[in-house]
Parts: sequence; C-alpha cells; structure tokens
Amino acid sequence: MRNWRWGFLLLLHLVFLLGIEAFKFHKTQRTERISGSAGDVLEDDPVGRLKVFVYELPSKYNKKILQKDPRCLSHMFAAEIYMHRFLLSSPVRTLNPEEADWFYTPVYTTCDLTPNGLPLPFKSPRMMRSAIQLIASNWPYWNRTEGADHFFIVPHDFAACFHYQEEKAIGRGILPLLQRSTLVQTFGQRNHVCLKDGSITIPPYAPPQKMQSHFIPPDIPRSIFVYFRGLFYDVGNDPEGGYYARGARAAVWENFKDNPLFDISTEHPTTYYEDMQRAIFCLCPLGWAPWSPRLVEAVIFGCIPVIIADDIVLPFADAIPWEEIGVFVAEKDVPNLDTILTSIPPEEILRKQRLLANPSMKQAMLFPQPAQSGDAFHQILNGLARKLPHDRSVYLTPGEKILNWTAGPVGDLKPW
Repeated sequence: MRNWRWGFLLLLHLVFLLGIEAFKFHKTQRTERISGSAGDVLEDDPVGRLKVFVYELPSKYNKKILQKDPRCLSHMFAAEIYMHRFLLSSPVRTLNPEEADWFYTPVYTTCDLTPNGLPLPFKSPRMMRSAIQLIASNWPYWNRTEGADHFFIVPHDFAACFHYQEEKAIGRGILPLLQRSTLVQTFGQRNHVCLKDGSITIPPYAPPQKMQSHFIPPDIPRSIFVYFRGLFYDVGNDPEGGYYARGARAAVWENFKDNPLFDISTEHPTTYYEDMQRAIFCLCPLGWAPWSPRLVEAVIFGCIPVIIADDIVLPFADAIPWEEIGVFVAEKDVPNLDTILTSIPPEEILRKQRLLANPSMKQAMLFPQPAQSGDAFHQILNGLARKLPHDRSVYLTPGEKILNWTAGPVGDLKPW
C-alpha cells in the first residue's frame, strides 16, 4: 500500500507538471524535431526521385474482391488497397514501363474475411503465384530480374509467410517467388524468417478520419498514467496461456491489474480514443505478432508508446526516431514496468510529448484519403527511392533462372 500511495503522489505531481506544460504548449504550439538524425528524412519528397509502373491486372485480383467484401477498406490490412489507389494517380506513376525504376503488382491478398472480419490467408499464396505468373508471361520485366525491381504490399500478420499463426508461418517461410522482390509489410521482427533483408516495414492501416473525429482540446491534462485496452489472454487459441504474446500481456495483467497507476482492461469503451489522449503512456505489447494499430493510435494521440516486443522492427525506422518518442521495455522486464515508467524524469517525458506533437511524426503513420505530403504513402516511396539505383547484379543474363517455381507447399501450387 505504501508504494501505491507514493505512486499516487508521484502521478499527481507529474500530472500537475504536465498540465502546466500542456497549457504552455497550447498557447505557444511548441513542437520539437530532431535535426541531423533519422527524423530529417520524414519530410523528403519522393516526386522526381523514382518512377513506378503499375501492372494492369484483371479485376479478379483486386477490384472484384473488394466489391465482394467492402469491409476490407477499414481493417488494419487495408494498406494494400489504398496504396494501389494512391499509385494510380500519383505523379511518380509512369505509363511507360521502359522508364520505370520499380514495378508494382496490385493484388489484394488480405481481402478474404471471416464473418467476424478476420482475414484468411489460405488462398493468398495461390493468388500471388497466379498474379506473378500472369505478369511474367505477359510482360518482359519480371523475367529481366525475377522480381528484383518489383515491390509487393503484403500486410498479413506474418507478411509473405501467409499464415496468422507464427509457428506455421515460420514453417511456410516467405513465398519462394517473392524471394528477390522488395516486400512492403507491417510485420517486422529481427532475425525472423518472415522478414528478409531490404523489406520496408510500414504501419498498419488505422482510419484517419475516424481518429481525427475524436480529437479533444490539447490543453486537457493527461490524468491517466498508463493506459491499455485489449486481450491479456487468448483462451480460444492458447488455452494453457503463456504462448500468446509470449506471456507479456499476461504478465501485465497479473502484476498491475490492481495497481491504480495502470488503467488496463479487456473492455473497449466508446471513449477509447479520448482516453488515449488523457494518458501519458500507452502500452503497445506484442500479441500473436509484434505489431498492432495501437502504435499508430498512440503516436496520433500523443501518448508515449511503451513498446513491449523484443526484436521488433518498427515502421519507417530509418525516418521515425522511435528511440526518442517511445519507451522500450524488454518482455522479461514487464513485472518491473511500474518502476521503469515512474523512474523516467518529467523533462524526458515532456520532450517525448513535444516530439510526438510534431505534425510530420503523425502524418507518417497515416494513409489518408486523399494522400497528403509526408504521409505513409510518401514514406513508402521514399524507402523505395533510397534503394535506387538498382545494382547491375540484379539483372539476369538471357535464359538465367534463380527462382524455383515449383518450391513450396504442394497446396500453393494448385491453380487459383
């Protein structure tokens, strides 16, 4: 009890200090950016630095799938749809494939949803193989490099491993035909078979208009110390516990469910977005995969993300200074989470909040309609532009083959 009383006094003192700063910030609109570091490239303009050719595929690979289930427009895997729409009207698009730096194949592999809205990845490998076979037989550009100058959006839980369970995703590995291509994916974890060198890690889709409609006045003090809403256990898929989130979420609940500094629950209130704006720290633990939309929501709402996911590769890590705006806690250290967070000096918290208030930081995490300068679409293009020019070694000699078209599970080889 003594620790809790001390915690309450600390929280009151911190809220008082941060409330004063929030009032000052509201009056002066102070933000902070990082010069001479990764943060500098957030405002890069990709226009003029690359040209992208968009393959025109039969509508069964994209538009017809979306017509069948419009829910795909609002789930967290929707980046594949919005990136396609963006590129069709983007100034980086070229209609002349001979002058293209990159080639894009618009395939909506996550738009196969259960009644509950969860994407089923089981048809995705065959669908992707079919699309690649189509472009390889109808255009000469895939065969020049076997996809080394092509990029694909693969926003599944474990990207191009095409399974939502990690053990099975690891067993499958990345679809063999994508081994030479650049993968643009939400999944990011170091030393993992589902993340290959050269991939671009992006944020999951979160509806910009929906979040913006829940903004509250910026001078309202942040009176919640730690906030989290979500599962702690996944009884249906992990009845024995310990496997889901590698036990990290369970450790949060078991250690802090009765701690008044922690506002944590499985309930998802209608005030969820408003509550995040009243919180100082927002927990962003891994679930089945290391990433989730909470990371986007925390940045948008100025809540310092507490990232609990060992070896995570964060979105646009070469542009967003995550170490400066977030707090990283090792999964094994979750039982000490209260001590770790209460030990952070107020001036460090205030600096992280000023950095989070920078509009360019927020913009980079969103896929707005229409697109806006510096948004996630432009960050993807910037990532592609930084890979240019392609090394001459990616171009194959006539008749040279590297990829094995018959590799992979037998089920993947069936026609789609």
